[in-house]
Amino acid sequence: MNPHLAPVHVPDAEALAHVQQLCDLAEPYAQGPDTDALFAAAMAETNQWHAARSPFFRSLLTDAPEAAAPTVGADIRTPLVHATFFKRHEVLSVPREDVFLHLTSSGTTGQKSQMFFDEWTIRSAQRMVARIFDHYGWITPDQPVNYLLYSYEPAPSMKLGTSFTDNYLCDFAPAKDVTHALRHTGQGHEFDVHGCIRALRRYAEEGLPVRILGFPAFLHFTLERMHAQGLPPIQLPPGSLVVLGGGWKGHADQQIGKDEFYARVTELLGVEPERIRDTFGSVEHCVPYIECARHRLHVPVWSRAAVRDPRTLRPLGYGERGFLHLVSPYITSVPAQSVVMGDLASLHPAEECDCPLPTPWFTIHGRAGVSRNRSCAVAAAELLKGQA
Repeated sequence: MNPHLAPVHVPDAEALAHVQQLCDLAEPYAQGPDTDALFAAAMAETNQWHAARSPFFRSLLTDAPEAAAPTVGADIRTPLVHATFFKRHEVLSVPREDVFLHLTSSGTTGQKSQMFFDEWTIRSAQRMVARIFDHYGWITPDQPVNYLLYSYEPAPSMKLGTSFTDNYLCDFAPAKDVTHALRHTGQGHEFDVHGCIRALRRYAEEGLPVRILGFPAFLHFTLERMHAQGLPPIQLPPGSLVVLGGGWKGHADQQIGKDEFYARVTELLGVEPERIRDTFGSVEHCVPYIECARHRLHVPVWSRAAVRDPRTLRPLGYGERGFLHLVSPYITSVPAQSVVMGDLASLHPAEECDCPLPTPWFTIHGRAGVSRNRSCAVAAAELLKGQA
């Protein structure tokens, strides 16, 4: 068995039996009454788990019940906690000595989400990623690849969630070589656009598949620099893969449409559109959302999504825009099983995508409002200044 798909175990097999069963589902996009019932039972268990261990979450249960999200179930409480709460408060449902990993969501300054993971929680989330990669045939233990990571080069004491994720994704195919776009200088990070171009040209000549991971804005800027310098297109080897994440936050003024961006990647790097995928996720909610071949963010079996009215927080119907609300019982370390994101989104039924996946999908329409909170993508985007 691939080590990333190996069994992981909940902290209490009796109290969290349905959570274990749900997270053990191997088909990432299973759908139907049985999985819905299992999800509801798992949510009930995780609510009881946090209520017994977190005074904060226990107090939420004394409030008037929130309008139930139809994708979770009318009888299941999902008290709404906004993601920004975790930028100001540290709340735990496990003893500090059981914290296996501590990650943050922002750059070197500004408010940071402080998220603490016991071993079950982070291993379970990693296994979700592995199962989706396996679903698409992207785990290739016998095929070495070269990596270009549009993320932060690891540095001592660095705890950014994006850097952790991108380096974890390098485990799904053995690395011949790894290039980081955001180089650690000893006093911070700098975007090395010329190093990225050199790496792409070198990798194309070597003939191994290339995996490009990380912030889309940096890949876009690399392609723009290639065009400005009059460099010819690069034909990356067959089997190359582009998996992006982190959004364009802080650099929205340079963001281009997804179709145009993907076409540019195909034109200048030779990667076919179905091998270019965007993702959505956050340190506050580590369940992975990875685009299908038609570039829709389908909801995996381990979570449920809803969209809520920005004024009333009541759930909205398909196609309406509001705050993205993500629910999953997988997390036992922090009461973050029901998180309202700062992203505006719309939810759509499975049949509005012509891929075979049977689950709903959502579209991100941008961030809600203006905030001084800085995500790691915002901090990274600032490194682009002066590079044009």
